[in-house]
Amino acid sequence: MKWASQIFRLKIRSSLRRYASFVILFGLTLFLVTTVLPGISYPVESLHVSGDKVEDRGQRAEGHIAQTDKILHLGDNTRRLKRQPANAKIANSPTPLEQGIAAFEAGRFADAAQLWQQAAQEYEAKSDRLNQALSLSYLSLAYQNLGQVQDAEQAISQSLDLLQHQDNWESGGLAILGQALNTQGRLQLTKGQAEAALDTWKQASDAYRRAGDETGKLGSQINQAQALQTLGLYRRAQTRLEQANQHLQAQPDSLLKVQGLQSLGIALQELGDPKTSQTLLTQSLAIAQKLNPTPDTSAILLSLGNVARDLQEDDKALDYYQKAAKNATDSLIQIKAQLNQLSLLINTEQEDAAIALLPQIQVSLATLSPSRAAVYAHVNLADSLMRMSSDVETCNGTSGCQLMGLTDNLTPETGSAKALTTNGAKALTTNGAKALTTNGAIAQILAKAIQQARQIQDAKAESYALGELGKLYEQKQQLAEAQKLTQQALSLVQVINAGDIAYLWEWQLGRILEKQGNIKDAVAAYTVAVETLRSLRSDLIALPNLQFYFRERVEPVYRQLVGLLLKSDPSQKNLQKAREVIESLQLAELDNFFRNTCIQAQSQQIDQVDPTAAVIYPIILPDRLAVILSLPGQPLHHYQTQLPEAEVNNAFVQLRKFLNPVLSNKQRLRYSQDIYDWLIRPIEAELADNEIKTLVFILDGALRNLPMAALYDGEQYLIEKYSVAVSPGLQLLEPRALDRERLQALIGGLSEERGGFSALPGVELELKKISDQVPSEMLFNQEFTTTTLKQEISDVPFPIVHLATHGQFSSEVEDTFILTWEGPVNVNDLDQLLQVREREDNQPIELLVLSACQTATGDQRAALGLAGVAVRSGARSTLATLWSVRDESTAQLMAEFYQYLTQAENSKAESLRQAQLSILKNPKYEHPYYWAPFVLVGNWL
Repeated sequence: MKWASQIFRLKIRSSLRRYASFVILFGLTLFLVTTVLPGISYPVESLHVSGDKVEDRGQRAEGHIAQTDKILHLGDNTRRLKRQPANAKIANSPTPLEQGIAAFEAGRFADAAQLWQQAAQEYEAKSDRLNQALSLSYLSLAYQNLGQVQDAEQAISQSLDLLQHQDNWESGGLAILGQALNTQGRLQLTKGQAEAALDTWKQASDAYRRAGDETGKLGSQINQAQALQTLGLYRRAQTRLEQANQHLQAQPDSLLKVQGLQSLGIALQELGDPKTSQTLLTQSLAIAQKLNPTPDTSAILLSLGNVARDLQEDDKALDYYQKAAKNATDSLIQIKAQLNQLSLLINTEQEDAAIALLPQIQVSLATLSPSRAAVYAHVNLADSLMRMSSDVETCNGTSGCQLMGLTDNLTPETGSAKALTTNGAKALTTNGAKALTTNGAIAQILAKAIQQARQIQDAKAESYALGELGKLYEQKQQLAEAQKLTQQALSLVQVINAGDIAYLWEWQLGRILEKQGNIKDAVAAYTVAVETLRSLRSDLIALPNLQFYFRERVEPVYRQLVGLLLKSDPSQKNLQKAREVIESLQLAELDNFFRNTCIQAQSQQIDQVDPTAAVIYPIILPDRLAVILSLPGQPLHHYQTQLPEAEVNNAFVQLRKFLNPVLSNKQRLRYSQDIYDWLIRPIEAELADNEIKTLVFILDGALRNLPMAALYDGEQYLIEKYSVAVSPGLQLLEPRALDRERLQALIGGLSEERGGFSALPGVELELKKISDQVPSEMLFNQEFTTTTLKQEISDVPFPIVHLATHGQFSSEVEDTFILTWEGPVNVNDLDQLLQVREREDNQPIELLVLSACQTATGDQRAALGLAGVAVRSGARSTLATLWSVRDESTAQLMAEFYQYLTQAENSKAESLRQAQLSILKNPKYEHPYYWAPFVLVGNWL
């Protein structure tokens, strides 16, 4: 139980470190949630208020609307956003400031901006600086939501200038100052100025402290955690969030605590820790149900439904959604719950129940006034209906399909959208539920969304609706219309500089052009999409939907571009570009793994690194396995095997399965030879002619889980002919040979059973054999703690650190760890543990050895965790195992490895090869299970 608790806390800490996706503020909070559709992100901005703070949240995950909360109030009634302006008398009609708040909360940002501009002018005429500053601060938020960054900067600058000249501060004025500083911090973080945002939010916290506003202070703490996370300062961010949580847990049950726990629960959900999120949300619901009067809990129920869905507890999620929709007093909460329920019913193939739900959704949609949330609700419904469309055709060619009933009157032009809106309204009210699933009805729903977006002058919402309509046309092979709509959507977001949306339409445009046979322009569109993704590198890791659905929304852009570049007989220019794109994808995967962009890339030419090494880039494409070969001083080579992706991946999975010694050798050799034929046989002559000694693989997908050393040519294993290494990309390579004169090792490990992890009795022998080969300092069992390990690394510049202990590599960062006597050390903590010396005297570890680790069972992308460990540790090279091997053979292999490593003529890769060959020649251990899982990652010199 102790270990289970420790691992649980480890997951919490890991998730907290990934806090970089949003600003959660305690105070009056309006969460308009995020709407995201499959393949494309559809955010609905969430509004947060701390004291008088209005704040915008980012995007959320695919397939359902992520509920944060509806209007909630934390604190006393005199401080809520909807209160009268400062020092105002009670009036019969709302002021422009209050009208602007109502418009903003309704998602009508252009109206809000106009009203707050009017309010600012009126307060200026009255010399009411506080309310003028408040209006300008809100105006900045409206401009930020409209993508008008310069106007937002000007408004917040004017607000703060007014406040800085304030002579007499009252608590209300200080709260407004805190709100304005929070708004400025949000803008700074949006612009990538994380350090400035951190400083600004510290000032906001101080203003709230002086105002006696604990709620605002708490919100600013969480804002600071966001900035710290963006800067890569995980532990400091963790401390801020833990303080916020402790503050809430220490409070008596109240509405404040309900809303605070809910906010933290939503944060953890978006950060990928649904279990902890579920715990906090359940606590929030339980407290709310005890309060008198009981507040509306539909928002919490909706959040719990989303979390249950993340945990694949589908029945529980459906129950939460039904309760949320039934109990909701807010029409937005109701429609979000219903749309999430519909999406889940479709995913679980409950078509009858999904169709039965459609009339309820029709009624709920009809109650929504035009707003960004209403537009996204229509788009969300359209996307769900597209997935259950009753008249999906099988289209061959580019003109064989038409949208039924819409071929004459549905065009991208403005006039047709109005006509369709009329028809769409009629269809929604008179046709049966089943009729909604026709292509024509879907297009009409999107046309209505377009009309509403134009009505409220919301370019972002209009872009989403137009882009989704273009997607519908694309799917029906009406490509000319699809292209026009996509270009319209793209032009809108380019005006507001919304790169996180623009790349989606650039990608969609590339797909359409490819289907039209316009490969040149398709490559250009894809290239722009990839460049946009690169420019958004730090922004993307802050979007939870992109973190959790990286493979569906980011990776395909890179991979499809590579597929286009490698079509037919690619030129050297296209081969070089394809290699660059694959390297960029490798880097993006690591960004996504760690949820930060602290990994620094640098370009390396292979012939500058090692003139006897060849680099092999296998690339898994939908219809083929393509390979790019880089030889020193030679043009790039390209070859491919025409096989469906499913067949290729099945071969990888089967080989990994049959590497178990109790299974069929015949099947193992068959799959091993097939993969050899795909990757190596076409280039055997080139490798021999260029006297290649080392093969470096930049592996893709499920190939990462396979030991390349075990590939078989029919007579020999690959390791019998070449040294083998893998790399997450040459961009991450730091080429430097090992200095044998200062060869010294810090060795540590566990032989005893610890917290559910089995004993490793061979570890003691392994460490002893290593110490016989290399001067060593040993940390064994009780001495093998994080404290002693960190201290030893700090005190002595060991070039080698060898850890013989349990560990796991996973595609999830929180499940990637190594084990010390005290417990597991997460991959995100390795930099603190192992890079102390690099920070102090710039002498990183040359070689990190992890001799008893394994990849997570059933995780086809688990070896990504190995690449993560290699990068996060800061070591130039990492030697690790893909699966845990018998102690005796491991001890023997490691002894042989260090014996060869002490000889100056042997590189790390060659030393590993010779050690593996020595095990292979032992009849007891000749099966690849014993010698193949040892993989050298990074610098092989």
